Amino acid sequence: MALIAITTDFGLADPFVGIMKGVLATRAPGAAVIDVTHGIPPQDVLAGALVLRHAAPYFPPGTIHLAVVDPGVGGSRRPICVETDAALFVGPDNGLFSLAAPAARTRRVVHLTDERFFLAPRSATFHGRDVFAPVAAALATGTPPAALGPAVTDPVRIAVPAVEAAPGRLRGLVLYVDRFGNLVTNIEAAALAAFPRQEVSTTIGNVRMHGIATAYADVEPGALLAVVGSWGLLEVARRDGSAAAALGVGVGAPVVVEGPAA
Repeated sequence: MALIAITTDFGLADPFVGIMKGVLATRAPGAAVIDVTHGIPPQDVLAGALVLRHAAPYFPPGTIHLAVVDPGVGGSRRPICVETDAALFVGPDNGLFSLAAPAARTRRVVHLTDERFFLAPRSATFHGRDVFAPVAAALATGTPPAALGPAVTDPVRIAVPAVEAAPGRLRGLVLYVDRFGNLVTNIEAAALAAFPRQEVSTTIGNVRMHGIATAYADVEPGALLAVVGSWGLLEVARRDGSAAAALGVGVGAPVVVEGPAA
């Protein structure tokens, strides 16, 4: 039986995640269930998409990713299942799967319409319980995606904001703030290859950092630094502290990298 991996913005203070797991245990009692995270910032679809992109490759082939970051629940957005060459994704059609399941790797997208696979009665505010969890359970117990509803040819897709590049200069922005207060940007490691590592400067807010560290431990406790994190993206961090709190900035804050071209 397949593995089900759950990603939500529900947090852990309320019973919503536990209820979804109860549905999975009832309908797919033999399925293994792993929590990826329930700490996606509320309604932040791009943050959810980023987490899925960077988490999904570390799961075994055939994993069912049950993901719910769903500010449009109960509205006109479609519930969908996306089948790729490596995994299945179940959740809302709002761009959440855009980065983990790009068009080039997508085999099929299905609009979830067959109510035999839903719970009844169905709430307009908790599709994680009534639609997505029971559908994930159906997939885990052998139901093929094509049986869940008609094909979709126009799934909603979102993109990471582009970096503005000029000779000796990159202008990006903060995409994500993790639990440690690290400010994760949209500037990829490959883009930084054009700059000598120790001659580059990174500016955010009114603070400029010189050089790109190889690890957080390269600087003294309390110091700010620029570093390429585990996602392959430039981060602004604070050794043993929160860069977000120290700088008073968050998602959307501009970040400028400057230096002589290599």
